[in-house]
Amino acid sequence: MRFIGRKNELETLDHLLLKKSASLAVVWGRRRIGKSRLIEQFLKGKKSWSFSGLPPTPQTTSQEEIRIFVAQMARNIGMPELKTSDWGEVFWHLGNQAEKEPNLIIFFDEISWMGSKDPNFLGYLKTEWDKTFSKHPHLILILCGSVSSWIEENILNSTGFFGRISSKLNVKELPLADCNEFWSEQSDRVSAYEKLKILSVTGGVPKYLEEIIPSESAENNISRLCFKPDGLLFREYDQIFSDLFSRRAHTFDKIIRILAEGSKNLDEICANLKIEKSGNISSYLHELISTGFISEDQTWNIKDNKPSTLKTFRLMDNYIRFYLKFIYPNKQKIEQFGLSAMSTTPLSGWETIMGLQFENLVINNLPKLCELLNIDTKEVEKAGPFFQKKNTKQQGCQIDLLIQTKFTLYLCEIKFHINKTGKQVVNDVKNKIERLSYPKGYSIRPVLIHVNGVTQGVLETQAFDKIIDFSEFLKK
Repeated sequence: MRFIGRKNELETLDHLLLKKSASLAVVWGRRRIGKSRLIEQFLKGKKSWSFSGLPPTPQTTSQEEIRIFVAQMARNIGMPELKTSDWGEVFWHLGNQAEKEPNLIIFFDEISWMGSKDPNFLGYLKTEWDKTFSKHPHLILILCGSVSSWIEENILNSTGFFGRISSKLNVKELPLADCNEFWSEQSDRVSAYEKLKILSVTGGVPKYLEEIIPSESAENNISRLCFKPDGLLFREYDQIFSDLFSRRAHTFDKIIRILAEGSKNLDEICANLKIEKSGNISSYLHELISTGFISEDQTWNIKDNKPSTLKTFRLMDNYIRFYLKFIYPNKQKIEQFGLSAMSTTPLSGWETIMGLQFENLVINNLPKLCELLNIDTKEVEKAGPFFQKKNTKQQGCQIDLLIQTKFTLYLCEIKFHINKTGKQVVNDVKNKIERLSYPKGYSIRPVLIHVNGVTQGVLETQAFDKIIDFSEFLKK
């Protein structure tokens, strides 16, 4: 499979090669997002040693992780396997060997798997970094993992690594224009709407997109991946939560299921969970944010750009919502009958869910939207879903996406319809503009983002400063 996208991420890593001192880089992101593939692409043609942690099970021990590591070290370096049960000794030998190699890159993949069984693992690594690795000119050490919360707590926010990290790279979903390349030669023959149907399931996750067969319809691709017992996306949800959250998976699962119904504030989440607000629930939400599964959308005061106390939590991972809405309720049928039974089962509520999935795709591709609106991203002061609470001075108001520059508010309405978007959208947006409270001196520019076209009646109203077809997001 050819490597697609990640130009900015590769440039970030390439800049480390220009330094005349050692570099410590930390790379993290959700499962299947392409972290390892990105680094493997970066390592091509360069002298490197790669190590990977052993997937954790209740039986996995620190000794087993060390055994796997030293076996990989023997293969990488061409030395006899060490007989040791101590990470400090392992890293000492690794540092000794690294001193002999100019322009070396060392890659630790799934570092949380390696180190989670030994509380001294990172202490030993930090010590060897200070003693050996950091004194090696042009050496690059890359620490990579999927358990974002573990990396954040133990490396990014650790006093032990403070001031030592040269580069922090959070790998996120691919932009839509890069996603489009997975249809390769068939891209021009496949409609934007058909691509949207697949992207509403996969999001911009490279591994999921790699499974697309471009010559097959969206329905056939979705059926094969989601509604067959051996389909990649049929059991992916359980694997994600097992890998990342272990014994706490049940609580995270309950939060995700609540947000699958739509954005919720903290009070609403706690009410659904039937618990009191506490630091624990905030900790769970923060962990889901750090893994990239949910987003905290915090509104702001337009007048002074200060954050408001109003915030909601949104499920931003399209696959997870699709799984909970369509795969999980039919799981037993799929296991028993597979595609033959599911092929005639309608996806009840498909249009409603597609609207939420479409919003995610647009909001997650904000830089591309700014480009289409001719907005320099440096001029953007605030951007995101916007909600205004009703009080004695103002009416309530909710906007799909608001982009604020110094003197302009771009009010973006994101509409998914199977058919063309009709004139009702004009009244919807007019109502939002009337309700929105903002200072004098601002211009409001309504923007409509659609999938399957708009009626002539919408065009004739001239109610929108810009009407953007989803296909524009797929273009380079």
